[in-house]
Amino acid sequence: MDSVRAFDGEPRVDAAELMKFVVAIFERCGMSQADAVLLADSLVDADLGGTHSHGVLRVPEYVEKLTVKGVDPTAKPEVVGQGPSFVIVDGRNSMGQIGAALAMQEVIGKAAQTGLAAGAIRGSNHCGAMAYFARMALPHDMIGIATTNALPTMAPWGGAERLLGINPLAISIPAGQRAPMVYDAAFSGSSHGKIRIYEQRGMRLPAGWALDREGLPTTDPKAALDGLLAPIGGFKGAGLAMIMGVLSSMLSGASYGTELGSIEDGPTPGADGHFVAAVHIASFEDVERFKSRVDAAIKQIHDCQLAPGFDRVYAPGELEAIRRAEYRTQGIPLNRVTLADLRKTAERLGIGGSEYPRTRRGRLQR
Repeated sequence: MDSVRAFDGEPRVDAAELMKFVVAIFERCGMSQADAVLLADSLVDADLGGTHSHGVLRVPEYVEKLTVKGVDPTAKPEVVGQGPSFVIVDGRNSMGQIGAALAMQEVIGKAAQTGLAAGAIRGSNHCGAMAYFARMALPHDMIGIATTNALPTMAPWGGAERLLGINPLAISIPAGQRAPMVYDAAFSGSSHGKIRIYEQRGMRLPAGWALDREGLPTTDPKAALDGLLAPIGGFKGAGLAMIMGVLSSMLSGASYGTELGSIEDGPTPGADGHFVAAVHIASFEDVERFKSRVDAAIKQIHDCQLAPGFDRVYAPGELEAIRRAEYRTQGIPLNRVTLADLRKTAERLGIGGSEYPRTRRGRLQR
């Protein structure tokens, strides 16, 4: 079900119209236009790449955060510590995308002078798909790295208690003639957002994604949402999730693990932390030679002998790049539950039907 055209039966929405609509929603929440554009862009960008778990599915949740759950829509993140190759940013209880983007901009500037730089963010909130920030380094011929902590939804290996966040890691690597390599994944078999997508579509989960409340494997989305996410690679995934949680929190003084809150009670506003870094390729190696070697590495896996049941091999981020090109021209497929939730959220904020983005079947309907 992860092929590029897996859900062609769903309504499609023009990316530019969707962007304008979501910006208007966040502006109604009190955000400045610049911050609303950044926040909306991070979500629409995720949908363009087919990562719907971190796309506009999140809009109702974000509106709740910005209007009734304590996140400050007007907050301005601030650099509170820095040196030649590092920066510390306090998000001041803004949405995570705002502080993480500021930190990534800062480390890109510093890495150009020092070869590499890192940034730690505190006082933040949910920041969406981490690839959005790692990819910010690509136009500067840099490698980008981004990770974040998350509410505990996973048990340590051998446990049956929510103590670990899935704490994703994103890395972007420039290429030459080929699409850049972009890896973005949590250290769990899936995420709550993706499981919600499967629940909305009435689909069973793939094996290995989740456990029920007793710690037993399940393919039922409802049992999974009430239970535990399963780590990838057993103890290896659980260990890496813990390490990313430490990087994302303890360098900046942000909350770690259960300090963030819980799935039942929700997150504590302004408690999240993130960690970003940039590597200036030219400080280490000739840029064109580096990119040429990345191209060769990608070609090598493209030419790999195929296993039974596969028609090609993809480099990290390649499927997302293919989807992005398709969805920009043909529209982003969104399921009807997501579209209905967007409409209801807009109505609560007083946004009229004439502002709704069009789908192939017309505007979002009541």
